Amino acid sequence: MIGWAITFLVIALIAAVLGFGGVAAVSVEIAQILFVVFIVLFVAAAIIHVVKGRKPPM
Repeated sequence: MIGWAITFLVIALIAAVLGFGGVAAVSVEIAQILFVVFIVLFVAAAIIHVVKGRKPPM
């Protein structure tokens, strides 16, 4: 998921440098949404992990 967010961020940066403002804006929005979804899923997984009380794998 974080890979997709970084991919869209890179696309946005390239589009911005080349002057494609609309594509850059849409790519940035998608990257932001994916990043927020990634953070929410990460926090949820961490909370579930703490509640279950399992030790992390080594």
